[in-house]
Amino acid sequence: MFKKILIANRGEIALRIIRTCKELGIPTVAVYSTADRDSLHVRFAEEAVCIGPASSKESYLNIPSIMAAVEITNADAVHPGYGFLAENASFAEICSEYGIKFIGPTPSMIKQMGDKITAKETMIKAGVPVIPGSEGLIEDIEEGKKTAKKIGYPIMLKATAGGGGKGMRIVRKEEEFEKAFENAQKEAIASFSNGGIYLEKFIEEPRHIEVQIAGDQYGNVCHMSERDCSVQRRHQKLVEECPSPFVDEKLRKKLGDAAIKAARSINYESVGTVEFLVDKHKNFYFMEMNTRIQVEHTVTEEVIDLDLIKEQILIAAGEKISGKNYLPQMHAIECRINAEDPTKDFMPSPGRITFLHTSKGHGVRVDSHITAGYLISPYYDSMVAKVIVRANSRIDAIDKMKRALEEFYIEGIATTIPFHKALMDDPDFRAGDFDTKFLETFDFSKIKNYV
Repeated sequence: MFKKILIANRGEIALRIIRTCKELGIPTVAVYSTADRDSLHVRFAEEAVCIGPASSKESYLNIPSIMAAVEITNADAVHPGYGFLAENASFAEICSEYGIKFIGPTPSMIKQMGDKITAKETMIKAGVPVIPGSEGLIEDIEEGKKTAKKIGYPIMLKATAGGGGKGMRIVRKEEEFEKAFENAQKEAIASFSNGGIYLEKFIEEPRHIEVQIAGDQYGNVCHMSERDCSVQRRHQKLVEECPSPFVDEKLRKKLGDAAIKAARSINYESVGTVEFLVDKHKNFYFMEMNTRIQVEHTVTEEVIDLDLIKEQILIAAGEKISGKNYLPQMHAIECRINAEDPTKDFMPSPGRITFLHTSKGHGVRVDSHITAGYLISPYYDSMVAKVIVRANSRIDAIDKMKRALEEFYIEGIATTIPFHKALMDDPDFRAGDFDTKFLETFDFSKIKNYV
């Protein structure tokens, strides 16, 4: 087992990792920017090292500063959490070169799944269904138009190095192609310094269903059921649940088998997620593989009673997994609480928290790094907390989430809590009748009744 783990991240995920490490008896090192000196992960880790100013580029994305912190604290492993350097193959490679265990997959696995074109080709070879699309990157607009015509509109343009909805455009007819391609490419270059664009058939009325998987160093792989992440705004997930209200037993087995096939195709090691788009006829297509722990791993933990961060650390330390698949025993829902004003088109709301009371009670979990007096910085992701509930049925879980949100008070900043309250009362959401376009027709004016 590791002697000391440095956590190359911040906020709630850093705190989440610290908790598991304490239970395993492993000392931790927190790294932090000057903006995060008062964050809880700094307080609860055994050691803490400042790695730079507030800007992510100069701190949490600064590999030399992080490796210097590893060296001065004598850490022998690094946990990257999610975001920042979690899927950076170069960082994983540098850790390996210096004899530091990167708690995650190998650099080769990250590379294979990090580039969406390579990932798609790998899945085709593995026999996993993929969305029809271009065979590689689109070299020029005319070639793209020909491919789009062959596949049939509507199509989706995507950045090969993409994520978070950046570099994506829906094109419904040929006349829109050129402008959409140029805009997607510009955004991809600005966001990822990589202007590579490919196209896929646009799946209408899709559900975003992902399967949690784990693989060890000995070829054992298992899945841990699915999560429904279809409630999204601008391709950013807002609510996740397990199991999906759309997935039946037959589809669950098919998705699980496909996810395992995907993981085995690259001899995957660590926990990870295989993401699918599922159409209204329950046909499913591989979308991408996330080679890291995800924000929403908590809903899976609640329904199978397993600490996924612990699994990740044990796998990295060379332990075997059982190889058995897990099925949900209860229903769990997660709401992401962001420092944004949902009555003003989700405008960011940084500032100081003047009062805080988080939800409590049976079957309620809050993962957060905030405290009363804490300053929400404009430099980082706006998520300030996750509320996760579990119950014996989906409706019971929704009602429990309503109660939990009603007693979650944050003053000093605006948050997305009113939106989540309105969503829990929405008849279509309660009926499980939604897809990834659900919020495009959602009546946001009713949120003011929940402020």
